[in-house]
Amino acid sequence: MPRQKQGKRKTKGVPLPIVSILQKFLKTYEKHCVQTQTSVCPAIKRDLKASINHERILRKFVLVRPDDSPPGILPISLEPLLVTVRDECYMLGREICIWGFQLSNPEIARLALLLESKGHTPCPFTTLELIDCKMDPWSLGRLGQALHLSSLHVLVLDYCKFTHEEIESIFSGLENNQRLQRLSLRYCGLGPQNGPRLGSIVCHSAIRELHLSGNYLQCSGALGLLRPLAEYAEMQGKDQLVTSSPDARNPPQLLQAIQRGSSTLNQITESSRAVTVKTTSGKKRKKGIKKKIKDLIETGPWLVKLYLADNGIDGKGKEGENDLLEFTQILTCLIKYSAHLKEIDLGNNVLGEKAAVDLLEALRARKTGKLPVLKITVTPQISSDTFRSIWKNSKKSSITHKKKKKVCFWLSMPVSSIHQGALLKTEYEYHISIWILFPWTTRCAWKNIACTIIIFFTVTKPLSSS
Repeated sequence: MPRQKQGKRKTKGVPLPIVSILQKFLKTYEKHCVQTQTSVCPAIKRDLKASINHERILRKFVLVRPDDSPPGILPISLEPLLVTVRDECYMLGREICIWGFQLSNPEIARLALLLESKGHTPCPFTTLELIDCKMDPWSLGRLGQALHLSSLHVLVLDYCKFTHEEIESIFSGLENNQRLQRLSLRYCGLGPQNGPRLGSIVCHSAIRELHLSGNYLQCSGALGLLRPLAEYAEMQGKDQLVTSSPDARNPPQLLQAIQRGSSTLNQITESSRAVTVKTTSGKKRKKGIKKKIKDLIETGPWLVKLYLADNGIDGKGKEGENDLLEFTQILTCLIKYSAHLKEIDLGNNVLGEKAAVDLLEALRARKTGKLPVLKITVTPQISSDTFRSIWKNSKKSSITHKKKKKVCFWLSMPVSSIHQGALLKTEYEYHISIWILFPWTTRCAWKNIACTIIIFFTVTKPLSSS
C-alpha cells in the first residue's frame, strides 16, 4: 500500500513535457495546412514558437486574417487548426479567437463538432470569439445547435452583423443554457425587436454578464430586456423587507409597468427553483453526477454586469418621452432592489436631466438599503452637479478596504546655528526629528506608497553666548 501511494505522488508531480507537445502540435498544424492547400496563420505560428521558447502552455489560439496579403498567397483557414486540436488531443487550450474571416460551411461544421465533443476527449475550449466574421444562414443555424450542447462559458460575437432571422439562430442555442456566463453582442445590428427575446434568454440561462454596446435597442428594446429582471429584483426586495421587518406592513408596490409580466415571472421563478432542486438532489444521490454538473450554474432572471452604451436610449423613439419615462422607472426599480447587479454602462445615451435625477435617487435608495455598491456610467450631457453626485454614489467607499499596518521611520539630527544680534551673540543647538508614516502591505509597490512626514523642530540649549 505505501508503495502505491508513493507511485501516485510521483505521477502527480511529473511536469508536462510542454515543449515537445507544442513542437509536435506545430508540426502537425503545418502538415494539415499543406494537405488543405492553405497558409499557416502567422499569429498561430508566432504564439506557438513563443510558448516553446518560454516553456509555457499555450491557452489562447488567435486566428487573424492578415491586413495585406499578396494575391498569390494561399488563404488562411480555420479547419487545419481544429483538425490539429483533435488529432493531437490538445486539452490545454481554453480560448479560441477568430477575427475577420469569411467562415465557410465546412469550417463551421468542424467547429460545431468540436464544441459538441463529449466523452473521453471533450472540447477543451471554454471561450469562443468570432469577431467581425461573416457566416451564411446555414452556418449560423449549425452554430446555434452546437451552442446548445457546448461547454462554453464565454461567447463573443462582436461586429458580426445579423438580421433578425440570423440572430434568432444564435438565440435558439442559448435557451436554457446553464453554462454560458458571458455573452457579448456589441455592434451586431440588434434592434428593438430583439430586446424581449434577450430578456427571456437571460431569465432562463446562466448568463450573468451581457455586453450590448453599439446596437440600436432604443427604449422599447431595453424595456423588453429589463422588465423581467426588474420585476424579479423588486419581488426579492419585498420578500427581504417582510422577513427582516415584520412590522413593515406597507412594502414598496410594484410599478404598473412591471405588473404586465407577473405570470411570466412566476414561471421563471418556478423553473429556476426546479433546476436548483434537481441539481442538489443529484449531488446527494450519486457522486459521479458531480462531474457532469460541476459547470452548471443556477439560472434565474438577474445580471451582474450590463453594458448598454450607445444604444439610442433617449426620447426620440416612436413613443417619444413616454418610452424614456417607462424605461427610467424600470431601470430605477432594478437599481434599488437588485442585489446581484454590480455594474451598468449607459454611456452615449442621452437620458436627460430628469432621468439622471431619478437614477441618482435610486442609487441613494440602494445605499440606504445596504446593497452592494453599483458602478454606473452615464453620459456627461447632464448638469455637472447631478453627474458628480452619480459618480460619488457609484464609487466604492474606502471603509471597505482592509486595514493596513503602519510602519514608522524615525530620524533625528542635531543642527547648530549662530544667532547674532546687536549686543548678543549666541550659538543654539537645534534638534530636528522626522517621522515618516506610510501604509505597508506585503504586496505594495514602492511607487504607489503615500506617506506622511511629520517634522519636530525644537531648540535644546544654547551652546555659548558673548
